[in-house]
Amino acid sequence: MVYASGIRLPCVPHLYKSSAPSGFNGDRRSTSLSFLLKKDSFSRKIFAGKSSKEFDASPLIITASEKVLVPGSQSDDPSAVTDQLETPETVSEDIEVRNGIESLQMEDNENVEIEDHGPVTLQGKVSSEKSEVKSEVGPRSIPPPGAGQKIYEIDPNLLGHRQHLDYRYGRYKQMCEDIDKYEGGLAAFSRGYEKFGFIRSDTGITYREWAPGAKNEFGVWEIFLPNNADGSPPIPHGSRVKIHMDTPSGIKDSIPAWIKFSVQAPGEIPYNGIYYDPPEEEKYVFQHPQPKKPKSLRIYEAHVGMSSTEPIINTYANFRDDVLPRIKRLGYNAVQIMAVQEHSYYASFGYHVTNFFAPSSRCGTPDDLKSLIDKAHELGLLVLMDIVHSHASNNVLDGLNMFDGTDGHYFHSGSRGYHWMWDSRLFNYGSWEVLRFLLSNARWWLEEYKFDGFRFDGVTSMMYTHHGLQVAFTGNYSEYFGFATDVDAVVYLMLVNDMIHGLYPEAVSIGEDVSGMPTFCIPVQDGGVGFDYRLQMAIADKWIQLLKKRDEDWKMGEIVHTMTNRRWLEKCVAYAESHDQALVGDKTIAFWLMDKDMYDFMALDRPSTPLIDRGIALHKMIRLITMGLGGEAYLNFMGNEFGHPEWIDFPRVDQRLPNGQFVPGNNFSYDKCRRRFDLGDADYLRYRGMQEFDRAMQHLEEKYGFMTSEHQYVSRKDEGDRVIVFERGNLVFVFNFHWNSSYSDYRVGCLKPGKYKIVLDSDDPLFGGYKRLDHNAEYFSLVRKSPVDNSSPALAPYFMVNYRVLNAMVLVQEGWYDDQPHSFLVYAPSRTAVVYALADEEEQPLNV
Repeated sequence: MVYASGIRLPCVPHLYKSSAPSGFNGDRRSTSLSFLLKKDSFSRKIFAGKSSKEFDASPLIITASEKVLVPGSQSDDPSAVTDQLETPETVSEDIEVRNGIESLQMEDNENVEIEDHGPVTLQGKVSSEKSEVKSEVGPRSIPPPGAGQKIYEIDPNLLGHRQHLDYRYGRYKQMCEDIDKYEGGLAAFSRGYEKFGFIRSDTGITYREWAPGAKNEFGVWEIFLPNNADGSPPIPHGSRVKIHMDTPSGIKDSIPAWIKFSVQAPGEIPYNGIYYDPPEEEKYVFQHPQPKKPKSLRIYEAHVGMSSTEPIINTYANFRDDVLPRIKRLGYNAVQIMAVQEHSYYASFGYHVTNFFAPSSRCGTPDDLKSLIDKAHELGLLVLMDIVHSHASNNVLDGLNMFDGTDGHYFHSGSRGYHWMWDSRLFNYGSWEVLRFLLSNARWWLEEYKFDGFRFDGVTSMMYTHHGLQVAFTGNYSEYFGFATDVDAVVYLMLVNDMIHGLYPEAVSIGEDVSGMPTFCIPVQDGGVGFDYRLQMAIADKWIQLLKKRDEDWKMGEIVHTMTNRRWLEKCVAYAESHDQALVGDKTIAFWLMDKDMYDFMALDRPSTPLIDRGIALHKMIRLITMGLGGEAYLNFMGNEFGHPEWIDFPRVDQRLPNGQFVPGNNFSYDKCRRRFDLGDADYLRYRGMQEFDRAMQHLEEKYGFMTSEHQYVSRKDEGDRVIVFERGNLVFVFNFHWNSSYSDYRVGCLKPGKYKIVLDSDDPLFGGYKRLDHNAEYFSLVRKSPVDNSSPALAPYFMVNYRVLNAMVLVQEGWYDDQPHSFLVYAPSRTAVVYALADEEEQPLNV
């Protein structure tokens, strides 16, 4: 462990006065420290300060510079982030280098040059390094704010809350104007990662940090890992770094806030920041273009660490080689990866983020993650990132909490900055530098790693000061637009969606909102929040609610209402269960349905049980009706496609919650923190049929695109028969939820006349069914002349349907049925879901 003595920096007066925009909260002062090294020197062993070990090192020049990063002092490079003050002022106090650096061990005993730059002028050079901005690819621009009034045309009910909404949009427009004025626009403002943290340029490496609470002494210490000397895992081209600050809370060592990689050494709890900088020739280079955004999204939600069949932490490389081809084969067109941002507590599922710009080192290096994403693009899969901007870990040693020794640095101070249920810190979205940090963070993952979009976690918590806790949203608009709304947070969401869609037009933005906030998925220019999709969380809750009841108590109307209860022109991602329902303490849908029988009766060479038969049948029906009726996109958590039998339980020890509750651990076991894909692949287990049905669902949607069709009509929700019939696109879906009643000659309405054929049948033996339907049968809604018409004039108003499953000619009355202009007869076995398509649209077989 090698320490460098601190470099004393002068106290800087507040330079930004009354011209600050009214929406700004927090201090914008920044403390910066620059390391200037030769480009080829940092891959060698460098250290500063006293050491008990001797290392070879290249010549090192350490310089200090003071800089207040307010909107904007200029850089040499006009394309770089602009930081020019309206009325530039100069700091005349000289920068002094503390006399504490007693020795620097250098190669060939070369001396260290300590440069005193003297007075630092805020107008002009930021530092002596030249920052190069990556060239923009393709036409990228963020449109100026529009009028923001179209929301009232879309939803006239919003007019009653126009004062709030116009105020919100006014705040957004003012922020856009301020960013344009002081930062050169949102495109420049969102490139903070090119200025903060460790930045290499042609002249060396600069480190810069925003730490307004730190006192006038500031230093850095580094630990190097030559040849894995300390027994920790090897880190190619990496060196451990921390910041040593004198803060109002005392001397503090922190991981840089903008660190791009961090690791946990064996036997240690806090993570260590890593300066990760492979030579250009060893950096991963993307080989494949990013896929175009598909019309309909079929998302496979995944967690890399728990994606192995073995009880281990899986790697990015193994996920790339083993899991991505599986996702492609199943028919999904997007993979949503959880727990990407570094988090020191594995069991937080990635939600207690400590290092926002660093990919989790548990699964490999940054280049390994890039390789994974590139492979997904080669397969035609979008890669979405589960990004956490709703809160942060409250860790002090390796997180942002108390970073500069103050409670209100990146977060609100006091109780407003603490989430009592999640035991985490809450961002101050009204702070200029917090906006820079979060906007840059979103862009970093899109730019550096080529992610194709985000699923923003915990958006409900962001948008309300009560965070949605102990609040039942009834749909009354007063619940959304009032004093409980955190306007700063909503404005941030508008800005980040502006940035995403303006600079990356093919990117996808999904928000996790349980409240049903109106305007959530309306473009920002029209006055909305700007997300592409809302995560339709109510559907999963409804299924759990129903699974706690008997079949006799299920209401078809309730199911249909929950599936279709979404706002006009606002798209939703539907799912029956995500990772939330699979966590320990809850149950997967499969376990709700089949319980412990799954352990003993899932082998095909053993007799089934009524519980297993019911469970497999309903599991297929639940997923299909959710996909067919629930939204414009679909999501499945990995393993649920085959009814994963067990919950997710991360390795953990005994703990006591903040409320005093004791939670026993599991002896740090990984047994339940994995996915048993081998069960779904085994042709001797019933899981295989459930997986094959999921695969058929995805390929059916790929062929017909029913999720994004404008035509959706529910023609029947029969509480007596327990039957739901609806059309989506050109497909007719027939669900019979009755536990023992099957219906022959069951009449269903349809929009278009013609010959219909079965295109998906949950009772197919391939899917673990009982083959009660003849897939060669044809179902006609066309008027046809019948031989019996000659002897029975009373049958003239009828037309014929060829119904081969009954081996008979069936008569159906002509005219409207269930408010549909046409109809045909079907056989609807109990607990089955069948999808019909016009035969002339079923020319090509479904290739699954």
